[in-house]
Amino acid sequence: MKKITVNLKERSYPIYTGARLAGLGSELAKFKFSRRVLVVTNTTVKKLYFPVLRAGLEKAGFSVSVSAIADGERYKTLQTVNALYNECLRAGLDRRSPVIALGGGVVGDIAGFVAATYMRGLPFVQVPTTLLAMVDSSVGGKTGVDLPGGKNLVGAFHQPAFVWIDTSTLKTLPARQLINGLAEVIKYGIIGDADFFSLFEAKKLPSYEKMVEASCLSKAKVVEADEYERKGLREILNYGHTIGHAIETATGYRKYLHGEAVAVGMNAAAAIAARMGLLKDSERRRIENVIARAGLPVSFAKTIAAGKILSLMSRDKKVVDGKLRLVLPVKIGKVIVKAGVSPEVIKDVIGNK
Repeated sequence: MKKITVNLKERSYPIYTGARLAGLGSELAKFKFSRRVLVVTNTTVKKLYFPVLRAGLEKAGFSVSVSAIADGERYKTLQTVNALYNECLRAGLDRRSPVIALGGGVVGDIAGFVAATYMRGLPFVQVPTTLLAMVDSSVGGKTGVDLPGGKNLVGAFHQPAFVWIDTSTLKTLPARQLINGLAEVIKYGIIGDADFFSLFEAKKLPSYEKMVEASCLSKAKVVEADEYERKGLREILNYGHTIGHAIETATGYRKYLHGEAVAVGMNAAAAIAARMGLLKDSERRRIENVIARAGLPVSFAKTIAAGKILSLMSRDKKVVDGKLRLVLPVKIGKVIVKAGVSPEVIKDVIGNK
């Protein structure tokens, strides 16, 4: 088991990779938390992994309640959050009772938001079971839910007590979900690690455990430099996300998985950068080739109008004073945040009428 520390002064916390679900209880017992815990999961993960997690928690002296939410981004709503508040009440949680998120990014985001807001804040533990959650959403403290008009528009920063990553859960993950997670892994290479990106070009993929370690290290460094995204430094993690989130919202979270939409967004952002003379076309092609070779989409359905995507992008959290801010690559391993990108350039690159 390896330990990566996210250094945030009094909010610092460890990420454990190579951990085992059965050992979570022993680690949790080291904290001065209440002995009542609530595990938030989804219906699929509950059947697969809750029994071993519960056994370890009970062995360590915890009283365990569980709430399984429906599976899918479309359930990441305030209605689900309200139902979980009632579960917290039924479980008899107090202000020192930990909430444990066992599942993918949707579970982590919702459970984290509940922990951030119930009784003005409960301890929180991330136990991601998907590749995408392991390399991205479980680290950094962003929690939240979607509104009908946009993704992650309601949320809070709430850092976990620790992140517990057992990569053996990936054995039961469908192939599409594994590929989905690769989008965020590739992202780290494009935004800050050209050597890491070149591994994908050379088809020398590291093990999943190595991917997770490298990705967590990359994200930890960015989060440490700009925890609350106030300095503009953390915005680089949103590469591909402004367009990606708009695609997800436009399709009702039913056609594209998050990583798939982000992959399309990364490719589009690279094309926009090339069109603006910020990125060599040879670099753009390298990005497109790696995304496509990973089995991820590079464009979205022609039935989605560019005008709708632009409208949804205008509601993005990164819009300041009415100006859209896009993360654009200037070379493999370096991106910038560009304000005021012309809507006509975006529409021209997207290509859908």
